[in-house]
Amino acid sequence: GPLLLAHAQALSKSSMVAVPESVLKKRKRQEKWAADKAAATSAAETKAAAKRKDIFKRAEAYVAEYRSAEQQLVTMKRAARKAGTFYVEPEHKLLFVMRLRGINGMHPKTRKIMQVLRLLQINNGVFMKVNKATMNMLVKVDPYIMYGYPNLKTVKELVYKRGHAKVNGQRVPITDNEIIEKALGEKTKGKIICIEDLVHELYTVGPHFKECTKFLWPFKMNCPVGGFSRIRNHFVEGGDAGNREEYVNELIWRML
Repeated sequence: GPLLLAHAQALSKSSMVAVPESVLKKRKRQEKWAADKAAATSAAETKAAAKRKDIFKRAEAYVAEYRSAEQQLVTMKRAARKAGTFYVEPEHKLLFVMRLRGINGMHPKTRKIMQVLRLLQINNGVFMKVNKATMNMLVKVDPYIMYGYPNLKTVKELVYKRGHAKVNGQRVPITDNEIIEKALGEKTKGKIICIEDLVHELYTVGPHFKECTKFLWPFKMNCPVGGFSRIRNHFVEGGDAGNREEYVNELIWRML
């Protein structure tokens, strides 16, 4: 009857109450944001997956390269032994330099060289390229430092365990490949984007070695387990200072 009709009309009127435009706009805006966010997330996921794949491939290639170099060395040595001669290994290209002593009684010039080398605290260490200029500098501060030729294992351990980056003048632990990529990706034209690239570049003293060493904060080493023998004496005299060539590795492992 008429009552039902009136009720139906009232219902249709209430359902036609307009939603305020601001609410509609807000709803539309939020839907758009949600869609954009979902798209960005999926794009980032695909990008990250591709990057992981690339990093994995690079790491595999480096391992193959290190192995073949090792194998080649063994082959050369065997061939030389067979021929009754000696195989002279190629010159070392990489140095690890570490400060042993404090500032007491140090000549200002020596102190300046230490600053140039970035060895500002006791047990600070840096990677350096072997060339005439660096060797001349190291000879001048010989009694205050120790240095030698690190092997692949040492370089890896140092970067992985003690590696800190210089980000906006801050000392930041390398916890993520993103830190490396942000700092070095563009500078090296995408050559160095992960920690394996960094280790490879340092160990082989590649074309972007300088950028890598600048990016790394000087290593802060522990005191060696079992102690030094004698800091004041040269390594040749049974002390610790100066060039200890391959024997540096054993000391670094005790200081990690």
